[in-house]
Amino acid sequence: MVATTGGAVESSVPEPGWPMEVTDATICLLDASSEFEHRLLEAWIDRHRPEGCQVEVMDLPSSRRRRSRPIDPRLEARLNRGDDPWLLPVRVAWLPPLRRGKRTASFIDALKLGDPRDPDALRQRVIYARHPDRCVIVVAEPARAERLREVHAEAVEPEHLDRYVVRRATLALERAERRLRGNRYKVPKFVMEDITSRGSFRDELVRLAPGAGITPERALGRGARYLREIAASHSPFLIDIIANGIHWLYRQGYGSIDYDTEQFRQLYRLGEEHPLVFLPSHKSQLDRLSLQYSLWENDLPPNHTAGGINMNFFPVGPLVRRTGVFFIRRSFKDNAIYKWVLQSYLDYLVSKRFSVEFYIEGGRSRSGKLLPPRFGLLAYLVDSWRRGKSEDMYLIPTSIAYDQIQDVDSYAAEQRGAEKKAESLGWALGAMRQLRRRYGDIYIRFGEPVSVAKELSGAESATEGDIDLQKLAFEVMVRINRVTPITAASLVTTTLLALQDRAASLSEITAELDELVAEVRERLLPTAGDLRLDEPGEVRKVLDLLAEHNLVTSFTGGTEPLYLITPDQHIAAAFYRNTIIHYFVNGAIAEVALLDEPSSSFWDEVLTLRDLLKFEFFFPPKESFLEEVRQEVERQVPGWDPGQDDQEVTSAVEQMSPLRAHWVLRPFLEAYQVVADVLVRHDGELPTDEKQLLQECLALGKQYRMQRRIAAEESVSQLLFGNGLKLAANRGLLERGSAEQRLAFARQLAEVLDRVDRIAALAAARRTRIGGTAKP
Repeated sequence: MVATTGGAVESSVPEPGWPMEVTDATICLLDASSEFEHRLLEAWIDRHRPEGCQVEVMDLPSSRRRRSRPIDPRLEARLNRGDDPWLLPVRVAWLPPLRRGKRTASFIDALKLGDPRDPDALRQRVIYARHPDRCVIVVAEPARAERLREVHAEAVEPEHLDRYVVRRATLALERAERRLRGNRYKVPKFVMEDITSRGSFRDELVRLAPGAGITPERALGRGARYLREIAASHSPFLIDIIANGIHWLYRQGYGSIDYDTEQFRQLYRLGEEHPLVFLPSHKSQLDRLSLQYSLWENDLPPNHTAGGINMNFFPVGPLVRRTGVFFIRRSFKDNAIYKWVLQSYLDYLVSKRFSVEFYIEGGRSRSGKLLPPRFGLLAYLVDSWRRGKSEDMYLIPTSIAYDQIQDVDSYAAEQRGAEKKAESLGWALGAMRQLRRRYGDIYIRFGEPVSVAKELSGAESATEGDIDLQKLAFEVMVRINRVTPITAASLVTTTLLALQDRAASLSEITAELDELVAEVRERLLPTAGDLRLDEPGEVRKVLDLLAEHNLVTSFTGGTEPLYLITPDQHIAAAFYRNTIIHYFVNGAIAEVALLDEPSSSFWDEVLTLRDLLKFEFFFPPKESFLEEVRQEVERQVPGWDPGQDDQEVTSAVEQMSPLRAHWVLRPFLEAYQVVADVLVRHDGELPTDEKQLLQECLALGKQYRMQRRIAAEESVSQLLFGNGLKLAANRGLLERGSAEQRLAFARQLAEVLDRVDRIAALAAARRTRIGGTAKP
């Protein structure tokens, strides 16, 4: 017989023996799906039971639901006899065939006869005769009847003793079988039964019934229906099949999923003690699949992943539900019963130490930067911890990055004002077809786990207005940013976007990249592998891959090829730049602040710019932020003194390398300038419809771009205009009577952009001096 762990064969092991401590009266609880399995188990008992040990055999309801049977009627009477026999659960496990060192189900199995772990009676006989190594007896940890009676009596909400014992026996068998198959199959059992049988769950539904205008009976039925709608179910067979499918799918367009196996080992150990909440960045529909496959490949249990109810369409919904997705309605603000059922389900997952996953951004980022965090689901989970469902809970900041993604064209279209396409089967098939191109690799990185117990005070509940909860969420976002890898494509697009509409030769692009790559190495920033962008051949490979996706255009009619961002593709290219832009924003703010007039101190201007950009970037607390800016300037300008006069300040800016404000800050500031000008045009009350304001901003932005009043094409973005309106609302500029404040806002932006233009001119002059692209 063969034992496996993590899907890899370790060694042949002998048939399990009788537990050494079980020497007197024993009740063997047999989990058998057929008479053949029953005979195999009885034969095992006859071979191994100690001499003189009295054994009674009783049947458990089969764990394979389609062959389930009622609880053995003799069990409860035997348990109530008053003596103290051992209870020993046993079952037969059927292993998949061995393929490439792993025993996991595959598409081949699905196409043949179904789940190899659950053969019918005829197949059991064939497998046992031809491949006896695939038939393994599983022996769970035994328990004393008296101890089970004591624990059952102490339960807050006791159930029938025989049901309780059956559930404990089944769970013990699941744990024993998981040691054989691997931890990737750690999935919950009896979710519906466990939650709906709790008196506290039923009592709260009854209490909520009058408020919902229904009877207590209907409230109980509605609660059960909501739980079925929400809860994930798991099939080990489908977990394997979907994992194989994910591998096939991502390999259509990507070379590999790059990660650190030691990080997965650390998460494995942490998850054995505490519930984990994975909080991935969200840039592609492949995010969940990539993480799901990586967990499976490293023998970690599947996450319980929150999905929008819009994804619950046939056949995707039923399939992904069986691999761990639980579906949540987009809106249930006024549905108290639904809220209670969702909280109860999350309580169950936390108390059982099952890992949870959801996108803290709420949806996919269309710009490449992290979106502001949403607090709703995080508040539910924090409430579970605060009410004692676990001693601690660890949030796992997770960055999922790509060399390129297939969604970027649709994201650019949405930023120009197009409607988002609704999810459907046709949409999913179209996304799969798009993968038949080269996109590079996928990168998964985990930030330092956040201990909820250490970070939060013991407040009674969490709400979206809870300051501690907001700080917790922002800390997660900062840690995601901190580990996001810098890719070759992100650096090359950053360089080309900095040149705006100008073409550059391969040697010029490589020279521009030298400064960026040198800074990345000096600051030890995380990278996607070894970036060899100081080699023209490597730069050409990246340019060719970008050209395949129409992001870059090359011209070959002159003495050497020239490259530039393809017209109308600047927003798409900016997506990749924005994935790493947070690493350079402090330096960009310092550059602009250094060129401020002496009317305010350098540090005051730094904080002013921080406030201006607070809806775009995740800044640390004020003191930490100022220290980071100081370190950044001193790194580039040794001996720098913030009290220098104007001439020395300009000299300090010229020493900074590379200059970055024109490609880091300009798109956001230009978009805000458009918003400010639209607001100034409305002398009176503004339209109440935000969509109308956004349409006005898009129209004016396109006009400014044609007039070259906007330098960066990616500034004309509905997303950036939306953030500009949020900033305006935050400053009270959308209220009646704020005309003067709107004008002051527009003047502030114009003055800051003037400084950005001066920095752009310095950068252009520097390129001219070293023989780079021509000065505009």
